[in-house]
Amino acid sequence: MSTMTTSPSISGLAPVSADELDPEERLSRAEVEAMQLERLQQTVRHAYAHVPLYTRKFDEAGVHPDDIRSLADVARLPFTTKADLRETYPFGMFAVPMEQVARIHASSGTTGRPTVVGYTKGDLERWASLIARSLRASGIRPGMKVHNAYGYGLFTGGLGAHAGIEALGATVIPMSGGQTARQVQLIRDFEPDAILCTPSYLLTIADAMVKEGIDPRSTSLKVAVLGAEPWTNEMRHELEQRLGIDALDIYGLSEVMGPGVGNECLETKDGPHIWEDHFLPEVIDGDTGERLPDGEMGELVFTSLTKEAFPVIRYRTRDLTRLLPGTARPGMRRIEKITGRNDDMIILRGVNLFPTQIEELVLGIEQLTPHFILELTRSGTMDDLTVRIERHPDLDVEVCQAATVVLAERIKQYVGSTVTVRLEEPGGLPRSEGKYKRVYDLR
Repeated sequence: MSTMTTSPSISGLAPVSADELDPEERLSRAEVEAMQLERLQQTVRHAYAHVPLYTRKFDEAGVHPDDIRSLADVARLPFTTKADLRETYPFGMFAVPMEQVARIHASSGTTGRPTVVGYTKGDLERWASLIARSLRASGIRPGMKVHNAYGYGLFTGGLGAHAGIEALGATVIPMSGGQTARQVQLIRDFEPDAILCTPSYLLTIADAMVKEGIDPRSTSLKVAVLGAEPWTNEMRHELEQRLGIDALDIYGLSEVMGPGVGNECLETKDGPHIWEDHFLPEVIDGDTGERLPDGEMGELVFTSLTKEAFPVIRYRTRDLTRLLPGTARPGMRRIEKITGRNDDMIILRGVNLFPTQIEELVLGIEQLTPHFILELTRSGTMDDLTVRIERHPDLDVEVCQAATVVLAERIKQYVGSTVTVRLEEPGGLPRSEGKYKRVYDLR
């Protein structure tokens, strides 16, 4: 069993007790793996028999469901990518007849065809139970009021979280995203105990409170369950200090289920525990596709173990992380906090750079705010990166301008690339109303 470290709750919320856990959360590592193998074999048979893409890909790879005799045999199966989902648009990945599909969700499709996912009634019940498990791990209890500021509609966040809040026995306030002034009003009037949204949008809400003369630490909020975009421990510290709350990371993605694939636990705050009774995680070398041992950094891959309408086999998430032993839930492995994706990576004059690396450095300079964007341009044959960042509203421009020099030096020192830092006035940059766009490629 791994040694468990504790992280004191800022808000005073109590971590979940042993008798509140789901039975699966109490399983040993060996028991979890035995359950995974049985469910993996069922899922592979189901996908092969009912999804033509998987039938073809398995046959081309020379592998049959009967070949899966151990968890290690998952490496024999072909990967699934977002391109596969777009190739089979809209419903070609569904493994049940349409009359058994109770709900359809889809991505925004901003970079091409949207990816479409489906759920049976059983899938929706399991999803709600995993959201409930995640919220409970964050310190939320039945009877609490939960302000849900994830977007409703085709995006999986809003409705997925909504069902989980209800399954937990808490009271849902279905605000959705946007209308920031209204968000602030309802937080003040309805006095919720918890909020669910993206970390960048919670920062926007906190700024709006200050603008209205409200101390963000004076609200009823005790905990924020944040996801849908990479964020750093430095951002956690910033939000916890500004709002006097506990900030927990919920992990998920539409193609695998939606939010609730994993969640941090209040008592440790050491990266999301993956709910491995429903998902089999791997980490691979993004270039070669080879599996990496636990503890090594690579691309996260998931196989669903209990999904009926939309099973996924070895789905490449593009998220970069490492698998670590369980702590608060010893039978379930954790992932290190996601701070970047393969497709978020900026290659600047041969140097690999992620927006979260800039965020980490920005949050260490008090004269600058966490509101920044990255603009990529090209002069001749060279790529240039400009960091546009807002100054602290209560400090002199000259003081903040000097801080931009410090930021540029730290980026050069820690990242290894020279960038331009441009100071912006408070409120001069776009604000998040959901997922925040950090990178603008103007080349």
